[in-house]
Amino acid sequence: MTPSTGPGGHPGGPPGSAAGSAAWELLLPAASAPARARGRALQEALRDAVRSGRLTPGTRLPSSRDLAADLKVSRGLVTEAYEQLTAEGYLRSGRGAGTWVGDAVRAARPRARDLAPRSPADRVDFVPGTPDLSLFPRSAWAAAQRGVLTELPHESLGYPDPRGLPRLRTALAELLARRRGVVADPERIMVVSGVAQATSLLASVLHARGTRTAGVEDPGSPQHHALYAAAGLGTVPLSLDDEGLATGPLYASGVRLVVTTPAHQFPTGIAYSARRRAELLDWARSVDGLVLEDDYDGDFRYDRAPVGALQGLDPERVAYTGSVSKSLAPGLRLGWLLVPDWLADDVVERKRTTDLGHPALDQALFARFVERGDYDRQLRVCQRAYRERRDALVAALAEHFPGARVTGIAAGLHAIATLPGRHGPEERFLARVTEAGIAVRPLSAYGPGGAAGARAQEVRLVLGYAHLSPGRIRAGVARMAQAV
Repeated sequence: MTPSTGPGGHPGGPPGSAAGSAAWELLLPAASAPARARGRALQEALRDAVRSGRLTPGTRLPSSRDLAADLKVSRGLVTEAYEQLTAEGYLRSGRGAGTWVGDAVRAARPRARDLAPRSPADRVDFVPGTPDLSLFPRSAWAAAQRGVLTELPHESLGYPDPRGLPRLRTALAELLARRRGVVADPERIMVVSGVAQATSLLASVLHARGTRTAGVEDPGSPQHHALYAAAGLGTVPLSLDDEGLATGPLYASGVRLVVTTPAHQFPTGIAYSARRRAELLDWARSVDGLVLEDDYDGDFRYDRAPVGALQGLDPERVAYTGSVSKSLAPGLRLGWLLVPDWLADDVVERKRTTDLGHPALDQALFARFVERGDYDRQLRVCQRAYRERRDALVAALAEHFPGARVTGIAAGLHAIATLPGRHGPEERFLARVTEAGIAVRPLSAYGPGGAAGARAQEVRLVLGYAHLSPGRIRAGVARMAQAV
């Protein structure tokens, strides 16, 4: 049947019409709900139909008598639903004029968007920072999860110690001492949701103690500025030389907090020299300051054993943080923060008030994963894969960009490549490779220090390789060469 036309030309009609039939079909599942929940289900079904646009503004609904008969429910149930939704503004009614969908509702059903960074499949993405997520040890992780769910006591599912489960803090203390030379007391280790939270917690506590600025490496991670700003701290860029953070600008800056990546500086790829590490600690002692050591990829050194963490030289002047983002997956949101004794209580209390502690199941799972040697095995798998990919990148650059220099130590998930001047200037190079479907970042994108010292026309790139297969790396470099 063709719906009748109501006031304003809107379609309406008796329950046997299209409008009546549509309403009946939308509400039929609600009419099948248990008797006690039927009225509430009917109201929610009507709301949902109006919000989603299935019942549009101006649509006339069947009379309460007709709809009740169609749905085989009491008329009072329908009348109550109409009255409730009229009071809320979803419907409108007039004496003798029937019930209509109101004009107030404009919201459609919300759609969940995914704002996670994604790279198109046809693009070669050399942007650094991402590990190979296909290396995630699904079988071992699933086995650890089953084991934890079987053995975990019920009381462990309550609110955890804000520092983390004792079992995990103990496992981390042994792991960090053995692999990174950290002086690790389980009482001063805190389980956090990655280095970003560790940085925010520490910055907030120091701000409460009067700190107003933090020194950051230049070039360095762009994220530091936003993290410290959220805690109320300004940032002071500090220049680097071939040995690490230059001490002259550090002393002149007046800061008492500095964040560093001494094992493998991001993004330049250098390792701090032994002399510079000692000078950095001398600075911290002389100004009553603190060094935050971000050991983001300290396990991945390919030409020799990794240099031990700076924290091991002076645990009271260095706070140490790391995570599983490069070794397992950043989506796990799992990391650690080791703080000096004089800061421990304040940082623990800030962690408590921030989130009441990290998820207990995730902690117990990772503790088991570490205890059974699965994490060491995963690090070895990643080490072999990433070393092979770095070798592929170096070889491809030598083949397609003769004269290119790869600098920095053989470590981590990225390399610095300096291309000869004939490929510049940098702006033209970047425009051409972007047009060819290649994503790259220049060293200059990581702060003014990234542009310092460059020769005329040189192009200096920060090339991430860990997430790309050797074949994809070779093809990407070849396409880059063709583009320029």
